Amino acid sequence: MARRRFDMEASGEPFSFLPQTEEKISFWRGKYPDDRQQSAVIPLLWLAQKDNGGWLSEPAMRAVADRLEMPYIRVYEVATFYTMFRLQPVGRYHVQLCGTTPCMLRGANDLKTVCEDRIGPKFQVTDDGKLSWEEVECLGACVNAPMVQINDDYFEDLTEASLALVLDRLRNGAPVEPGPQLDRQRSEPLGGTDVLTDGALFDGSKNAITTLPNLPEPEPSIAAMVSEPSEDTQGRDPEGQKPEPLEVKPEDADDLKEIKGIGPKNEEQLHALGIFKLSQVAAWSPENVTWIEGYLSFQGRIERENWIGQAKSLAGTRDDGASG
Repeated sequence: MARRRFDMEASGEPFSFLPQTEEKISFWRGKYPDDRQQSAVIPLLWLAQKDNGGWLSEPAMRAVADRLEMPYIRVYEVATFYTMFRLQPVGRYHVQLCGTTPCMLRGANDLKTVCEDRIGPKFQVTDDGKLSWEEVECLGACVNAPMVQINDDYFEDLTEASLALVLDRLRNGAPVEPGPQLDRQRSEPLGGTDVLTDGALFDGSKNAITTLPNLPEPEPSIAAMVSEPSEDTQGRDPEGQKPEPLEVKPEDADDLKEIKGIGPKNEEQLHALGIFKLSQVAAWSPENVTWIEGYLSFQGRIERENWIGQAKSLAGTRDDGASG
């Protein structure tokens, strides 16, 4: 990493934070306990840089150190380590040109030539104080390479001509439009997309699809294997006595899922047997339990989960008049 020194010759001007910055300072300092206020040094240096015309003078760094009760040298160390902090004066519009591989492959070297022609050497400020530039590492907009950051805005998909136009307009006080400088939206393909063009993909009509095509059949879950009647018991009458069925209107049926151990599938199977009321389950005899467990391949589960006891307790809280 190159050695970085701050500009002593340009550092004589007094510095103080702008009044509107005080609220932001309080916000960042509020993130840290009283005995850890020095942890706010980076955000405060960033705010000082903004209030000082885009760079950190020596008085600006001392102001941060005084706010955080830090030795000056500790603040200098932070400011000279991080390249996000500029240590010499910059123009009103400071250009950070990405020179990392994706941008270089897309023409960043040509953009450097434009900056040198329009502005001058790196970090030189134009005579009118409007422009300066530097080369930086990746700014995270590789898909829109080549690009530059000017103050807080990205200008992407640049050519020599479009960057020259942006710089000239800034120098002349004319408005500019950040973002891609080609006719495309954000990061969409150049010339428009040629995939995912079916309008039905975006109008909600595809939401009815519940499974993807050509997927293999899923293996049955353990819960399904436990809940489903086995092939050797379905279609035949197991041992014990089948409970008497009951005909009820759908709105008069109890919620059998109130019994812990009965899920939606089990309830559906019990409904198929004519069992709709908690009072029916509460009245099951041992022979009924044997028959149900044999039919549903539950083997001991009804007693283990105390379906009958639960059903009696639940049925006792309502007067439904049903019998098993």
